[in-house]
Amino acid sequence: MADMPTDNEATGSVAMTVGKLSIVVVVMFAFVFVVMVPLYDVLCDALGINGKTSGERYRVVEATVDTSREIRISFVATNNDGMPWEFRPTDTVLKVNPGAVNDTVFYAKNPLAENMVAQAVPSVSPARAAEYFHKTECFCFNQQPLEGGEETEMPLQFIVDQDLPADIKSITLSYTIFDVTAMVDPKAKVATR
Repeated sequence: MADMPTDNEATGSVAMTVGKLSIVVVVMFAFVFVVMVPLYDVLCDALGINGKTSGERYRVVEATVDTSREIRISFVATNNDGMPWEFRPTDTVLKVNPGAVNDTVFYAKNPLAENMVAQAVPSVSPARAAEYFHKTECFCFNQQPLEGGEETEMPLQFIVDQDLPADIKSITLSYTIFDVTAMVDPKAKVATR
């Protein structure tokens, strides 16, 4: 008859397996943000797809507001898989004039007890409108830390360029929010969801 492992041996084996799986999870998470996000950025730039904005702040130039045109701006907020925050635009639609400075805010709340850090990634559609949509202030420029239970309003200020092609009458600005807590502080406890 084969020897049965003792309780200590079984517990040690389980602990070692859990430790190895935890390391695999951390490596996979790091791979997504360290390798995949930059690769995605390169592909978007090379292929001109997905309407990903450059993230650069718009430099104000002398311009007048074109009151003869009105552009419908829709705002969409989504959470990446496993991101527990409440995240939404306060305005889902704004009608704006090219050349005008526009302000809105997005709401975020961390419902967990643990402190977390998030990063929002923007996308503009149609893709060819991205070069005419200029963010002068955006919560997506920085990571957003929230303590457990904390909520906030995050500002967005933008200008739709007067050179926007006349056939584009509607633009959708979409944000996906990611949990980047482990990237900011590798010792941080991964939030239990």
